Amino acid sequence: MSPATAPVEQLLYRPEEAAKALRIGRSMVYEEIRLGRLQTVRIGRRRLVPPEYIAQYVELLKREAETTA
Repeated sequence: MSPATAPVEQLLYRPEEAAKALRIGRSMVYEEIRLGRLQTVRIGRRRLVPPEYIAQYVELLKREAETTA
């Protein structure tokens, strides 16, 4: 694949897209954002989730699972 036709890596996810990536509901994503467990960035009035924040959230869930096991 040439660089001109290579797919562009998604750098920011809408909360709905983050929910789909995490396989949870949209309202759960907004709740986790509200609680400060899933971080976001703001661009104007929009909240967007960088992939590294999704990865950090997954690591948080894994740590929590280890402490309750």
